[in-house]
Amino acid sequence: MFQSDLMAGRRILVTGGGTGLGKAMAERFLGLGADVAICGRRQSVVEETAAQWRTQFPGRKVDAFGVDIRNAQSVEEMVEALWQSGGLSGLINNAAGNFVAPTESLSSRAFDAIANIVFHGTFYVTQAVGKRWIAEARAGQWKQGDPYRSVMSIIVTWVDNGGPYVVPSAMSKAGVEVMTKSLATEWARWGIRLNAVGPGEIPTEGMSKRLNPGEEPGARSKLRNPMARVGQMSELQNLAAFLMAPGQCDWLTGQSIMMDGGHALATGGNFYELREWTDAQWQEARERIEAQNQKDKAQR
Repeated sequence: MFQSDLMAGRRILVTGGGTGLGKAMAERFLGLGADVAICGRRQSVVEETAAQWRTQFPGRKVDAFGVDIRNAQSVEEMVEALWQSGGLSGLINNAAGNFVAPTESLSSRAFDAIANIVFHGTFYVTQAVGKRWIAEARAGQWKQGDPYRSVMSIIVTWVDNGGPYVVPSAMSKAGVEVMTKSLATEWARWGIRLNAVGPGEIPTEGMSKRLNPGEEPGARSKLRNPMARVGQMSELQNLAAFLMAPGQCDWLTGQSIMMDGGHALATGGNFYELREWTDAQWQEARERIEAQNQKDKAQR
């Protein structure tokens, strides 16, 4: 679909790039000629992924950072290190956290666990990268006609109609969407584009075990989605490449693209059906989610 050198000369930071959606998008960018940097809280995971790519894509530059984007100072240090080694031309805000729970049961710590990653962390990274791009433009290192610098943020389809049982994520992702629209107009004169993508269900280990605990991945979507299936990684990879590659549609900015096979249009695309769960089902879900959390912590 795309020429193999479409993204040659580009360097893109992907947060949460060691696994799942972030890993898939970064891998596509490498295949199209870009250099990438990935970050994640689990240092061993991002290092393992980066080592794999250095063998798979000889000649491509791959950087890996064990960084918790909830920490603004750590984000600043990572981005400064990237600028010291050549800067960036793109950013994918992918790092996130989410789990299903009745909102009345949430502790402040549980709320902050999601909001600090998705809301605060996404802003920290975007601002750290954006202010350096603006400084470059002011110094004459970017001018009209040069390739745009691009930010793509992963959001959710339920920013339009709410997310029962995932309220911390719904609130935070709605904030990311508004950030995308706001900065698209504020930063356009500096050669910066910002767009957002709301994928439907594309099964990954972390997502499936926290949002559909105890279910076969994709089972609910196969029953309720108008296309009777889940999304494919290649579909997200293609959309991300289109948005991030120079010269594809540079006038597209400030937009949110929902890619879910019509799921949200047909059903609302959220977790309203969980109102039928019993206390026992919620307890089982909590236990499964905690087991996944402990597994992740063991890899840090």
